[in-house]
Amino acid sequence: MSLYVFLAIVVCGFVTIASRVLPFILVKQFELPAFIVKFLSFMPITIMSALMFENMLIARSGQLPLFDWQNIWAAIPAVIAGILTKSLLVIVVVGIVAMAALRFYGIG
Repeated sequence: MSLYVFLAIVVCGFVTIASRVLPFILVKQFELPAFIVKFLSFMPITIMSALMFENMLIARSGQLPLFDWQNIWAAIPAVIAGILTKSLLVIVVVGIVAMAALRFYGIG
């Protein structure tokens, strides 16, 4: 491995760590206004919803997206498990088991 590649990896790692750690360090030093705290409280659910819905669609260039029915069918029990338990571990396990069952039986 050349010195250039090694330095590129080190710099990229530093930038990645800094961009994830510095906001936490800076936020601890200041008191955020209530409306910003309220806005930020919606971020995890927004990000998870965007990731979930992105996987339920199949993008096609120049056309409307299609539904990925296998992912939609697997998401239904995972969402129900999330509503009932509010546990991320249970949601992930139920989603994996549902997808495995759908693939095993060739559904979707």
